[in-house]
Amino acid sequence: MIALLDNTVLSSFTCIRRPDLVKIAFGEEAATSEMALKELQTGIRIGRLPVADWSWLRIILLQEAEVPLYELLLQTLNAGEASCLAIAIRHGYRVFTDDRDARRLAAARHVPISGTLGILLRLVDLRIVQLSEANGFLAQMIAAGYRSPVPFLEPLL
Repeated sequence: MIALLDNTVLSSFTCIRRPDLVKIAFGEEAATSEMALKELQTGIRIGRLPVADWSWLRIILLQEAEVPLYELLLQTLNAGEASCLAIAIRHGYRVFTDDRDARRLAAARHVPISGTLGILLRLVDLRIVQLSEANGFLAQMIAAGYRSPVPFLEPLL
């Protein structure tokens, strides 16, 4: 199943300069929307995020049939979150977002959701990284401004 990541999740891995972790976790199933990528690139351009290589990430364009839902979601969400959610709803993809409103709207529409913490836990579950290393990544993200509901991953196991 496609893992559609919005700019909030992309930013979390960009801030620690580890987009490769997303690639390792999902491979070719990792994707984002054009709008989410543009928001990420804006953050990089204005210096809020470091430069990171996401050139491998699949970009999914908003289709005409998704535009009405996208425009409705724009009343509550930013373009990146709204486009990812509109695409996920139409195609049955899983959406990865750390935006509370996007998660609430996804849940209301029965869209499978996860976020940054879910990706870190997936890396641990797949034995790609050890729990202590994943906690280290989380600590780096928190230091860079990520608002985590937990300081360590252990309570989520």
